[in-house]
Amino acid sequence: MAKKSSKPELSYIVRPLSPDDGGGFLCEVLDHPGCYGDGTTPEAAMADAQNAVTAWKKVAEEFGDKSGTSGQWRLRVPRTLHRRLHERAKTEGVSLNTLAVSLLSEGLGERAQASYRAGPQYKKRAAR
Repeated sequence: MAKKSSKPELSYIVRPLSPDDGGGFLCEVLDHPGCYGDGTTPEAAMADAQNAVTAWKKVAEEFGDKSGTSGQWRLRVPRTLHRRLHERAKTEGVSLNTLAVSLLSEGLGERAQASYRAGPQYKKRAAR
């Protein structure tokens, strides 16, 4: 069995640079605003971006900034809301965490690229 990495996965966008911009590739790290890397290949740009993340974390630590790098928090909600969310997640065939992230993302206007289909029970309720 493969050992799970303790390093969290980062979200990247890698784009080719135009010849006017020097060519190669630019890598933007979505989880760390302002962290970019560039290189002659997508892999080189991602490696350079990882170096930028390491530097970003070092500076944040140096200045005592612990701004949400874990990606998790504990949220207490009323039991009725928890039950409704749990039922909806079950109906849609996703975990409660996946449903919550999706709803939060939609609420912020950042709709997830991968969509999920609503289950038949949810469709019936929505049609009423």
